Amino acid sequence: MSWSTREIAELAGTSLRAVRHYHEVGLLAEPERRANGYKQYGVPHLVRLLRIKRLVDLGFSLTQIAETVDEGEHPRQALRTLDAELAATIERLQRARLELAALIEQRAPADLPAELTPGAATVLSETDRSLLLVMTRLMNEEQLQAYGALVRNLPAHPTNREFDELSADADEHIRQDLVERMVPYLRRLRQDHPDLPDLYADAPKGKKCVRETMETVLRELYNPAQLDVLHRTHVIVDESTQPRSGRNATELP
Repeated sequence: MSWSTREIAELAGTSLRAVRHYHEVGLLAEPERRANGYKQYGVPHLVRLLRIKRLVDLGFSLTQIAETVDEGEHPRQALRTLDAELAATIERLQRARLELAALIEQRAPADLPAELTPGAATVLSETDRSLLLVMTRLMNEEQLQAYGALVRNLPAHPTNREFDELSADADEHIRQDLVERMVPYLRRLRQDHPDLPDLYADAPKGKKCVRETMETVLRELYNPAQLDVLHRTHVIVDESTQPRSGRNATELP
């Protein structure tokens, strides 16, 4: 007895597309064809297809299957390797579920890591969130935890919205007035978080990479007037507090 491609796929519990793909990658030999040109599969094809399907269901990649399906001995090492990979996947998925539970419970933004979940009183603009998201790729674990504490306890302040809405052509009077009102706010943040680590210290990707990335992101996210206000406020705050090596004048507190 012989089967067509559709029939053998149904018997093996797989799809036509999968059978054809196994032919393409060399896992399943092409069968002979009938006089009408249709393929005719026999029992050996079915048995091999069932073996392939079994290994696929266990989680083996097609490359791994190609290396083990014809082995005469028990594929002990291949199974151990797969088991380790599955254990790592399970651990990753469990961490993801814990994060999802926290996001649901806290109604936190899904695009930020759990460590940077804003507090109930914290209001982040789209620009703030974009900057924080980039910063997560530049910080080590200690920095991430410290900046997370800042974000969770960030007090609301009228200058936050004014800064977000500052137009690129804002005149000198408006800029200076905003600077003078932002400075006490930033000083208070420094006092409340005296151990906030320098973003450029022990940077996982290197100080040069972090500096260049931050400069590029800041220029893209903020207009010239906002960058000017950021620069002025941080210069004043840095001069009135203990100097911190490697600090960039445009860096957020």
